[in-house]
Amino acid sequence: MVEVVQRPSLSIWKETIINILKNKLAVVGFSLLLLIVALALFGPYTVPFSPTDQDLMKGNLQPDSKHWFGTDDLGRDMWSRTWYGARVSLTIGIVAALIDLLLGVTIGGISGYMAGRSKLGDRVDNIIMRLMEILYGIPYLLVVILLMVVMEPGMTTIIIALTVTGWVGMARITRGQILQLKSQDYVLAAEKLGTSHAKIILRHLLPNTLGIIIVNLTFTIPQAIFAESFLSFLGLGVQAPFASWGTMANDALGVILSGQWWRLFFPGFMISLTMFAFNAFGDGLQDALDPRNRN
Repeated sequence: MVEVVQRPSLSIWKETIINILKNKLAVVGFSLLLLIVALALFGPYTVPFSPTDQDLMKGNLQPDSKHWFGTDDLGRDMWSRTWYGARVSLTIGIVAALIDLLLGVTIGGISGYMAGRSKLGDRVDNIIMRLMEILYGIPYLLVVILLMVVMEPGMTTIIIALTVTGWVGMARITRGQILQLKSQDYVLAAEKLGTSHAKIILRHLLPNTLGIIIVNLTFTIPQAIFAESFLSFLGLGVQAPFASWGTMANDALGVILSGQWWRLFFPGFMISLTMFAFNAFGDGLQDALDPRNRN
């Protein structure tokens, strides 16, 4: 028995890379992402100060040749804390986005494929759609507050809160793509040849939605990072001794009027720079994967 398999050819991905390299803004965004990740991994080790070491005699020092980003009120080095906080923020953002990807693609793929196939399929699709509509209307801040009642504040709680409703957007995009693709000739041919539903989804449909899924992922990660920073800024995020960009900004809010500008500037600047880098690269990737831009 011969199966008809439709997959993106290697030439398409080569052309995508070429188109990305032609987009200067996308290249800048990707380069910034590599730099941010590298500094998050190795930045704290470039100075002889631990992100948690306290020295009250060196509290609130301005940036200089020794403390590149200055110090906070407890004398902790802001450079090492900034990149230590980057680890927390990036970890939460990436893990939450990957969970959204797994749940969204799986649930959205099943919903889109089952729709219109039978009465049972329509019922499954209808149940999933109603569930997504309910979750889509629940503010994630309310979810976080409810989780704080039953769980301790921390990275795990934030990730759960972000993924409880965060997968809905990915599921809706995947469902829409599957609905379009499942009527294509190669899918109909695979069904006639007796290919199982699981193989049709995994080997015929999902590979052809890979482009838009990857693009959506590049926008989901910065959204999760910003959400984590916002929650930590409100005091609902990671707790001491952990630090993230949001908690650092929260700590600096009360002293910004006293002239300690560096304590708010650097974490705020890193949040903005990371958001810009992901969105610049995501826009370039979206344009590169657009069939209208291919030769």
